[in-house]
Amino acid sequence: LTYRTIGGIFDIFVFAGTTPEQVIRQYQSVIGKPYFPPYWGFGFQLCRYGYNSLDNMKAAMYRTLNASIPIDVHYGDIDYFHNRLDFTWNPVDFQGIPEYIDWLHASGMKFITMIDPAIDSEAPNYPVFVEGQKADVWIKWPERRNLQFNETGNRTILGYVWPDGKTAFPDYFYPSTNEWWRTQILEYRKKIKFDGIWIDMNEPANFDTNRNKPWNWNRTELWNLKCPVEDEILDNPPYKTAICGDYISDKTICMISEQRDGRGKTYNHYDVHNLYGWSETVATLPVARALENKRSIVISRSTFPSSGSISGHWLGDNTADWKHLKYNIIGMLEFNLFGMPYNGADICGFFADTTEEMCQRWMQLGAFNPFFRNHNGYKFGYEGNAFRDQDPGVFSAPAVASNRRAVELRYTLIPHLYTLFHRVHVSGGTVVRSMAHEFPTIPECWPLDEQFLWGSSLLIAPVIYENHRTKYVYLPPSERWYDFYTGEEMRTLGNITVPAPLDFLPLYLRGGAIIPQQQSAMNTVQSRKNPLFLTVALDNNQYAQGNLFWDDGESIDTYEHSVYNDFAFSYKSQRLSIEPWTYKYPQMGNDVKLEDIKVYGMDRAPSRILWNRRELSATTQWTFDSAKNVLSMTKLALDVTKSHAFVFV
Repeated sequence: LTYRTIGGIFDIFVFAGTTPEQVIRQYQSVIGKPYFPPYWGFGFQLCRYGYNSLDNMKAAMYRTLNASIPIDVHYGDIDYFHNRLDFTWNPVDFQGIPEYIDWLHASGMKFITMIDPAIDSEAPNYPVFVEGQKADVWIKWPERRNLQFNETGNRTILGYVWPDGKTAFPDYFYPSTNEWWRTQILEYRKKIKFDGIWIDMNEPANFDTNRNKPWNWNRTELWNLKCPVEDEILDNPPYKTAICGDYISDKTICMISEQRDGRGKTYNHYDVHNLYGWSETVATLPVARALENKRSIVISRSTFPSSGSISGHWLGDNTADWKHLKYNIIGMLEFNLFGMPYNGADICGFFADTTEEMCQRWMQLGAFNPFFRNHNGYKFGYEGNAFRDQDPGVFSAPAVASNRRAVELRYTLIPHLYTLFHRVHVSGGTVVRSMAHEFPTIPECWPLDEQFLWGSSLLIAPVIYENHRTKYVYLPPSERWYDFYTGEEMRTLGNITVPAPLDFLPLYLRGGAIIPQQQSAMNTVQSRKNPLFLTVALDNNQYAQGNLFWDDGESIDTYEHSVYNDFAFSYKSQRLSIEPWTYKYPQMGNDVKLEDIKVYGMDRAPSRILWNRRELSATTQWTFDSAKNVLSMTKLALDVTKSHAFVFV
């Protein structure tokens, strides 16, 4: 490997694990294991930039609910702010949003607000900036080059982003900044009862640095942040990197800007630029958790190694373009390797108008993004200023039905996904992984980037090309594979082509796994009280295992404080065992029963089934499909507080 750098210090770590998964665990032992989102964070989330009014925001939600599509979270983007000012809301177009959020909460849903780092320095009577001035929280020019003193009267560096006024940039390395930031968030929470925080533009972004004016400049006289590129080596280093623009400061702030740590150490922004989003996240997550003393969610655009231990990430402003469905898969896999498994793309595309077919296929893929959010944006410079609505209930009846099935499928699988996240939170590793990651010794798996796995067992094969009604899939012949929906064993392995009509997502279950699921509902508050069911997929040795982690879904450090349940499932020697290894969250027993169990791939039909030494009634409590070798046990209503054993005679 050859490293080319324009500065800095290299700390080189070598992780010599014997498998890709072990390497990632070793890496996370250095950067921190992934954080554990609340249960509701795995539900469907809806957002757009360009609602422009509370009526439009409500309409998108009502379309979703009226279509019986489950949803857990609605977002407010900067268009709900007053003049795009942080910690405000538009009192005209979004009058009544506090009451709307109260309604969301009463209905079992959540609200997440956008907060950008750049703060308007010119808005009249804007306490956020005034208090920031008093606390001296801003990134500054160095004393030798105070290029904007005539504007600020001090060394604060000013840029221009979304607000109408020139903006200052908080220095999150400085302890006083974190206290000021905490105060602003908590004061805003008294007015807008948000449940999580979405931090954007935190590279930090600045519009058109070094140009005559920003693209959205709203005044006659020309102005912009211009960095001293002629005579400062940090802003014009001798080695030209592959940057988006002419200078390293383009689209951000000047590299000679100064940041402080409060202990007497000063840093050039050049040296800590990549840490800006991380430092904002460090300041934000503790406040988000302090809102209700619960886990909460922080979603950050800019990240750095270890960001995954404190936040989630969305994959940036993509486009409603078919090739971006493939980019979604690749980005999702990459960020799992980076230690940020809670990630996902803007489903259906942020820029451009999506199509109905594209959005259907993307909702199917999106249902297997850990962070599952449909989001699109503004059409700047065009009449109407908004791309078409793409919430899942806005399309034709067949497309809406397809979207509903995709979201309901997601909700049935949240217990499994939640368990996978708990595992990586405690032990490290990946949640979503490539075929090459799971099967590194099979060369046919190395180039596969159009299918992926949840954990080691659930194979997802989304259609990502327009007008395709079949899907090419590779199933490693070393394993036993089943159609996830029917339980039928896949007799042809290796390279196969399977039917994939527009309303269908091919899914396969690897032999050896036991997957916990739960009946879907309109949100996770409701679904968590629905019956559980198990799918047992036997391997070539008639063996399978799995587990389920369960807690209240939102309290902080339930595992560390031993307020959780951990169930172990195993099938061996014609015996299925269900064991509550740890049972320290008793509320679960009041809410949930284990209702149904399916066993795929039994080598013979049982003549009798004994449950805890009592015989189950054939036909009324169990049936066996001899054509597919699938056993179905129903209406069990098992008490989850107790151990259960099924013997198949």
